[in-house]
This record gives sequence, structure tokens and C-alpha cells, in this order.
Amino acid sequence: MDGLGDVAVGVKRGSDELSMYNSPNSGMSSISDGTSNGSDSKKLRVEEAPPSRVLHIRKLPNEASETEVIALGLPFGKVTNILTLKGKNQAFLEMGTEEAAITMVNYYATVNPHVRNVPVFIQYSNHKELKTDVGNSRAQAVLQAVSAVHSGGSPSSDVQEALAAASSPVLRIIIDNMFYPVTLDVLQQIFSKFGTVMKIITFTKNNQFQALLQYSDPINAQQSKLALDGQNIYNSCCTLRIDFSKLVNLNVKYNNDKSRDYTRPDLPAGDGQPSIDPNVAAAFNKDSNSLLGAMNPLSAAAAAAAAAGRVALAGHGQGGSGGVLLVSNLNEEMVTPQSLFTLFGVYGDVQRVKILYNKKDSALIQMSDGNQAQLAMSHLNGQKMYGKIIRVTLSKHQSVALPRDGLDDQGLTKDFTNSPLHRFKKPGSKNFQNIFPPSATLHLSNIPTDVSEDDLRLLFSNAGGTVKAFKFFQDHKMALLQMSTVEEAIQVLIDLHNYNMGGNQHLRVSFSKSTI
Repeated sequence: MDGLGDVAVGVKRGSDELSMYNSPNSGMSSISDGTSNGSDSKKLRVEEAPPSRVLHIRKLPNEASETEVIALGLPFGKVTNILTLKGKNQAFLEMGTEEAAITMVNYYATVNPHVRNVPVFIQYSNHKELKTDVGNSRAQAVLQAVSAVHSGGSPSSDVQEALAAASSPVLRIIIDNMFYPVTLDVLQQIFSKFGTVMKIITFTKNNQFQALLQYSDPINAQQSKLALDGQNIYNSCCTLRIDFSKLVNLNVKYNNDKSRDYTRPDLPAGDGQPSIDPNVAAAFNKDSNSLLGAMNPLSAAAAAAAAAGRVALAGHGQGGSGGVLLVSNLNEEMVTPQSLFTLFGVYGDVQRVKILYNKKDSALIQMSDGNQAQLAMSHLNGQKMYGKIIRVTLSKHQSVALPRDGLDDQGLTKDFTNSPLHRFKKPGSKNFQNIFPPSATLHLSNIPTDVSEDDLRLLFSNAGGTVKAFKFFQDHKMALLQMSTVEEAIQVLIDLHNYNMGGNQHLRVSFSKSTI
């Protein structure tokens, strides 16, 4: 059956069979037993074992199912194997690629993963692959169904019915037990973890808060439904009930508190009233810090949005939009405002960049709105730039100040408000649908007709790194090019996006979801 044969499942219970997994990962003994949520122990855990596509998950609750463990990995790529150690509250999850595993570990280093409201711990395993028996038929069926949804293959007839509606990119979301207000922005933060959210419409029906949410791709809708249905946004309340909608496209007329089209920042606000009582919202914002400790995984991003002062509508270059990021652990010998503009510009329109005068390994980056800031943060935090793992967080600043007239700050601050290189200034631009995490494979476009594969291979290998594969699209104006690592791909994107190929044709470079 298509897309199903490459997934294996095993469950081992005998203690003698577990011995190969019992030795703690190298140097792991110094790590806290998981009762602490401190970021120090988390960083230690991430950096201790070398990256591997097999991940070791600890502290699982007794009743955790295979589906819930698989759901931790699905947003980041294909899950190819799972081994659950029932008596030990542990599991091993094998991802299709090491790249997917690295993205997953980096993400969960900033957003605590939970299963059934219990914090779990994820680290690289010393094993490079999982060898398991393919016994347990129930677990096998679970992975088959998941794999079928994930790969778009054809599942067996007993799961076909459940997946019949699954070709729509639109989800219908109902929220039960809504003790705290849930806003459109909170939904956007939660659901954008699984893909690019294009449009959201919220409304009240039968005294229940409901929403329609459209992804750029049906596969994202399938993944988020699998992972989020039945989860609580806040501890013990605001439960998500998710179904596929019969609609395949949403028509949004206004950008306001009740509806939003993220591809059309030019839409009017209309006369939409705020979707929650302002006094309730104010009280919620005031108390949001006390909720943070009790929040489950989905709400970490939502809380960040609340803390950022509610994501404002997309206003270009407007201060006060909650769209400022603080980037730290930069390579101060190499980094420039221009290099940060190019990299962060993959996820939004960068307005201003300021490298801090007294701390040159840190910078403030003002995006054009909070949605873009959130997108850049979730994709770039934990990535390597100029040899250093960068940290990206939301800043408390509402805008980046320019130096006072006549003051020279050594070129550390740059205003890009009127840059012609903004990727998202055209409403409804296709670029909104092509936002992907950093990957070793790059998408090149605007290639002049007289430029050959050899020319491009030479250009990219000279920029630093090894070109592993290359493929022209049919019209030769676009191509895929694969570097040997994600770090190399980030580097050449910074160096070669907007490179003049002659005849005033400038090369466009972005990350691709494809592989060659």
C-alpha cells in the first residue's frame, strides 16, 4: 500500500530486551530527573548527545498512547518507527531524517512538550536507527493510519471513512469549557506550529465559541487535527474539538478581532466589534503570567502572544505592533544588519535592525507585525548562523529606535522600511504559501536563461559548502539545490539571495520543503 510500507512499529516488554536501551545517553547522569523545568537543564540535555534521527522520550504518563507520542514528531516530518517501553514510561521515536529530529529538538527546547498535561523530556538517542519487531498489530494499525494521513497515501478501508473529509485545508474548531477567553491570535499561535495559517474566521454558535481555520496545505490540517483534537489550551479547560470543514476555501472580508486573512494585510477592519469583552481581556492579560506555570504545550506560544500585547494587525513599519525580536548568541565578528535582514526576511518584512552597541552578539529586529515575528522566532530559534546557535525571543520593545540625527553608531542600526527586497509586501502574494523551516534544500528562482547548472553549482560552492544535488524545473527559470547541511544552506541564502546574475536579473533564494 502506498506510503505505508516504510513505517515499522515495535513494543518490547521483557527486561532482557530492554538492556540495549537502558544505558543512559552519554553524560546524561548529570541531568535533573525531570522535576525541574529550568532552561539550564534543558539546554544541557539538547547539547549532550550528538544529533540523531532517533529521539529518546522520557517521563511519559502511564496511559500515553502511541498516537500521542507520534503526534509529538509529526509536525516536523515523517515518523518512520516507534518503540514504547511501557514499564519505564519511555519511548523511542525515529524520524525520517536527522534534519527533522534536529528541528524537533530545537523547537521543544523553547516550548515544553506535554503528553496528557504531563511535561515530557526529549533528547537525542545514541542509536542511529531503531530495530524493532513488527509484532503489535494495534500499534501497527495506529501508525498505518497516521502514516496514510501524513503521506497522502491511501489507507485501508477501515480508516478511509475517518479520513474521507481529510482533503480540505479548512478545519472547524469548537472550544469546550471556555473558562478563559480564547482569541483569534491565540488560535493562530497554536495552529501555526503545524503549517502556514492563511485565514481564520471566529464566531459564536449555540452559545459556543467556534472558528474556521484555513491552512495553505491539507496535510497541515490533517497533522494539526491529529495532534490537537481533544487537547486543552489552558490547564483543564478550553478543550479543542476539531473536525474537517466541508469548505475548501474561506472568504474573509475584514481583518479584525473576529476574522483575519494573513495573505491580505490590505483588507479593511470593517465595523467588527472585539470578540471578547475588553474588561475580561484586560483581566486575562493581567493574570496571564500566573497561568503560565499551569499551561500545557499548546499554550506556550499563545502565552507569548498574550505577553506580546496581542498581535496587532499587519501595519507596515508601525511601532507598537509587538513585532520586535531579540536575537542573541550571534557571531559578532561576522554578523551585520544586512545579513539579519536577509535571513529574517524569509519569514516576514524586516523594518529595522539594531545590533546592540554594548553587546554586539545581540540584536533587535523589528518585523512588520507580531505574526511575522512569531513565525521568524519559531523557525529560526536554535538554528546555526555563522557557526553559532542563535536564540530568538520576543522583545519587550515595541519598535526599534534609529540613532539620533548626526550620531554615528558605526552602522549598527539600519532602517529597511522602504527596502525593495521585502518578500511579503504584495497582498495575496504566493510567497505567503511558501514559508518553510530552514532546510538543506533551497529553492532558486529568477534564473537567467543563459545560466547553466555548472554556473550555479560553482556559485554556491564558492559561497561556502558543498552542493550535494541540483535539479532544474522544466522552464529553467527555477531550480532546487541541496547543500550538505542546513547551516550551509542558511549561509548561502544570506550570501546569495538577491545576487546579481547579470542583465539586472537578481537571484531569489528561499528554503524548500522538497528534497532532490
